[in-house]
Amino acid sequence: MKKLIIMIMVLLFPNIGMAKMTKEINQETSKQEIAIFAGGCFWCMEKPFDELDGVISTISGYTGGNIKNPTYEQVSAGGTGHIESLQVTYDPDEITYQKLLEVFWKNIDPLDDKGQFCDKGEQYKSVIFYKNEQQKQEAEKSLKDIENKLGEKVVTKIITFSNFYPAEEYHQDYYKKNPIRYKFYRYNCGRDARLEEIWKTK
Repeated sequence: MKKLIIMIMVLLFPNIGMAKMTKEINQETSKQEIAIFAGGCFWCMEKPFDELDGVISTISGYTGGNIKNPTYEQVSAGGTGHIESLQVTYDPDEITYQKLLEVFWKNIDPLDDKGQFCDKGEQYKSVIFYKNEQQKQEAEKSLKDIENKLGEKVVTKIITFSNFYPAEEYHQDYYKKNPIRYKFYRYNCGRDARLEEIWKTK
């Protein structure tokens, strides 16, 4: 019924919210799978995945840990075992897990074992959380490929997925809600400079 209503709205009002309506139809009819990545500050991980065709949604949150429904203050203080991460919901008919892995690697420093860029601590380390054996195998292969490409030991962990807790609402789509603060943080953290240093010739 909902799809029928959307189609009628598109026919009656072709210039009003057509892109959004089309997206809703695509989301309802698409297959959905989930990938979980940790690459330091989750603010900076959303945008690269949001821009990909086939990605349905991204949610910033916390993976792992020893307490339920942690707050940002608890996680950022360290000691809870949670890692800032991103849940990516995607359509496997439109984009492969391998492509998601490629985007993940190009947006992290896989050589930093203390965290990511200016954010240090267990809660900011880079991790691929796999949800099934196929994801595990593809992640392990991609890690070996990156090691061969860089000629150095990759410290990014590949860990079985346990749980995911969405972060507070103000963290979601932070780069859209606070574009100036987001750019200022990203620059001050040295993220883009380090990414260019690692990947510019690779």
